[in-house]
Amino acid sequence: MGQLALQRLPPVASLPRRPPSLPPPSLSSATTASRRPLPHRFYVARAMSSHIVGYPRIGPKRELKFALESFWDGKTSVEELQNVAANLRKSIWKHMSDAGIKYIPSNTFSYYDQMLDTTAMLGAVPSRYGWEGGEIGFDNYFSMARGNATVPAMEMTKWFDTNYHYIVPELGPDVKFSYASHKAVVEFKEAKALGIDTVPVLIGPMTYLLLSKPAKGVEKSFCLLSLIDKILPVYKEVLDDLKSAGARWIQFDEPILVMDLDTSQLQAFSDAYSHMESSLAGLNVLIATYFADVPAEAYKTLTSLKCVTGFGFDLVRGLETLDLIKLNFPRGKLLFAGVVDGRNIWANDLFSSLKTLQTLEEIVGKDKVVVSTSCSLLHTAVDLVNEMKLDKELKSWLAFAAQKVVEVNALAKSFSGVKDETLFASNSVRQASRRSSPRVTNPAVQQNVAEVKKSDHRRSTEVSVRLQAQQKKLNLPTLPTTTIGSFPQTADLRRIRREFKAKKILEIEYVQAIKEEIEKVVKLQEELGIDVLVHGEAERNDMVEFFGEQLSGFAFTSNGWVQSYGSRCVKPPIIYGDVTRPKAMTVFWSSMAQKMTHRPMKGMLTGPVTILNWSFVRNDQPRHETCFQIALAIKDEVEELERAGVAVIQIDEAALREGLPLRKSEQEFYLDWAVHAFRITNCSVQDTTQIHTHMCYSNFNDIIHSIINMDADVITIENSRSDEKLLSVFHEGVKYGAGIGPGVYDIHSPRIPSAEEIADRINKMLAVLDSKVLWVNPDCGLKTRKYSEVKSALSNMVAAAKLIRSQLNKSENLSSSKFCSYYHFLLSLNLLSMTID
Repeated sequence: MGQLALQRLPPVASLPRRPPSLPPPSLSSATTASRRPLPHRFYVARAMSSHIVGYPRIGPKRELKFALESFWDGKTSVEELQNVAANLRKSIWKHMSDAGIKYIPSNTFSYYDQMLDTTAMLGAVPSRYGWEGGEIGFDNYFSMARGNATVPAMEMTKWFDTNYHYIVPELGPDVKFSYASHKAVVEFKEAKALGIDTVPVLIGPMTYLLLSKPAKGVEKSFCLLSLIDKILPVYKEVLDDLKSAGARWIQFDEPILVMDLDTSQLQAFSDAYSHMESSLAGLNVLIATYFADVPAEAYKTLTSLKCVTGFGFDLVRGLETLDLIKLNFPRGKLLFAGVVDGRNIWANDLFSSLKTLQTLEEIVGKDKVVVSTSCSLLHTAVDLVNEMKLDKELKSWLAFAAQKVVEVNALAKSFSGVKDETLFASNSVRQASRRSSPRVTNPAVQQNVAEVKKSDHRRSTEVSVRLQAQQKKLNLPTLPTTTIGSFPQTADLRRIRREFKAKKILEIEYVQAIKEEIEKVVKLQEELGIDVLVHGEAERNDMVEFFGEQLSGFAFTSNGWVQSYGSRCVKPPIIYGDVTRPKAMTVFWSSMAQKMTHRPMKGMLTGPVTILNWSFVRNDQPRHETCFQIALAIKDEVEELERAGVAVIQIDEAALREGLPLRKSEQEFYLDWAVHAFRITNCSVQDTTQIHTHMCYSNFNDIIHSIINMDADVITIENSRSDEKLLSVFHEGVKYGAGIGPGVYDIHSPRIPSAEEIADRINKMLAVLDSKVLWVNPDCGLKTRKYSEVKSALSNMVAAAKLIRSQLNKSENLSSSKFCSYYHFLLSLNLLSMTID
């Protein structure tokens, strides 16, 4: 028990495959298997009060990702996909059961997204997908997630302040809700057949509605909470179904309670659970909140609910909630104490967590405290035991999801009087090792950051003046076209990078192969007629990992994958120490690409805020200190790119909005330092060097003034998948004087938009934006698409830009011609001087 890192998830490959007899291919299809009663020791371990909010579903080696993509490509059957899913669920439940967890969640597995699962459960399928009732199958489910050949996907945006994306429900007064996916009860029965009693998890009705949006054609002012009475009957059906199946507990995830809700919203929350009280009878009810403090009024409303057995709180990011608990916690209720961090990979300080639990014991009593994770472990990597790249010291500082399960149980056992002294002693040594390691702190870097805070790092010239200087140098047409950065990453390209890392090919062979790929991308863009080119990022595995690998203070895993959305997984770097840039990171490739063309070639960088927000960040200093360190490193790279002759430099800040605190009272401070960090990166470049930035898949309207304050010359920003709601901010009168490229098509769908459709989008943009500042580009990078899709979509995009450009030129010529005719008319009447007077 002393070696926490060796506790691991059972390998999926070793689990038995599903029997040949299979149910119809619906979303909730699953198999069950009989299992002998578990040994007596199992029941003894489970007597400890421990709980896991949720668990990663991708598998320790991304088994779900590969199964999904194979199924989407038509290479494998629905039965094979379901086999992989069933084996993953079984391995997860077994791991938690064997570790001694008492309250094990079910229905946290998803083929794409838990919010989409809830949309399916409620039968809230938008009419464009042609669903005609009955159990929702994979065709409708994946069409909503990804779109298809004829209709676009539903909007996708960030899940609170995480890098996980959810599919946004589209609701209106005419939606007919019905119980259309029995996934929750099917998976509960599946676990029960394995001898494991689980807690089914549902997205709560308030969180579901308040994270939805009015459907197209519905007034923006439509009150989503007006639908509460329509969805509660479906929730009741689900609850009755679960009770009939033998469920004793139900977990409602209501993270919306950490947001700034008004009195009417809190009343609706209270009324909703009171309305479900009869269906909740006979069930123990847990309401889980996470990601931040629960505001005082929301806490009061939540803990006043009579039908609830236990309340779950994030006590890692929600330390102020602890003060509310000390003031008042309802007698007789269970407190699910989220003391193990579900969003980071640092080993828990067991002694510190135990102190917190002992404090709670004094308030609510030992038998009422349940040790839990701060949120779902979905947001951390799966299993540390699969890591071979990390050195022994660094590895000793970490805990992934599989290890966090063991931490939860170790704390629960210790709290109940069965303390593993060896484990706690080992944990103490590892915590001390991290605090004292010389690899963590660099005094010179700390001093540089202290100096940075003395200036606001604004460029010395206004953006309007800079744009004029840049236009003289770049000579771009009206409505210049560009892409966001990456081009498709083919299997051959990934193989070349793997072989180079494994030292199976020489560096000269690797450079030649990447050079050929860049040449192909450059030639394709020139043939398509794109105005500002990119080199395609063939040398990059990931937009954050690529930079982190070349910065000090970063470490990398071999299998530390985390789900971003659907089958898309990322491998976040681990920032363990102070950050510096030992040498140039992109100059070689960008300079090479620029020499291949006479057109402007963007130098592509990832910004400091995005690197921070898409990494596992050290928790021993404020996040903004780490961000400023990264900003100084990127600043060095920007200056070296400029010296190398790169005239357009894009510094992506895709995740700037993502890091926005959930509470309004904390947002100004974050935006101040995040925007400042971006400005640091490019404050010293010449006026003729054009600085771009890019943002994607978030709601930007509420931070538009901070985006303007970034002072970039051009911003490209996601727009098409979110029904162009970005444009509404300009309808409301916001003036944006820099270049801006709202995305004209969604790259996360295989659907190829027509030139006419893109032209229509451009015209909508021109209704609120000046043609002199408007750029034409996709929503995001093209890494996940196939070349066949990319060629067709970009060809249509360029054709649309040229069409609108031609129309604008005709309009200008016509206006000029009319003015000249009027001028000559006045002259002929000898009235010109009078008119001027």
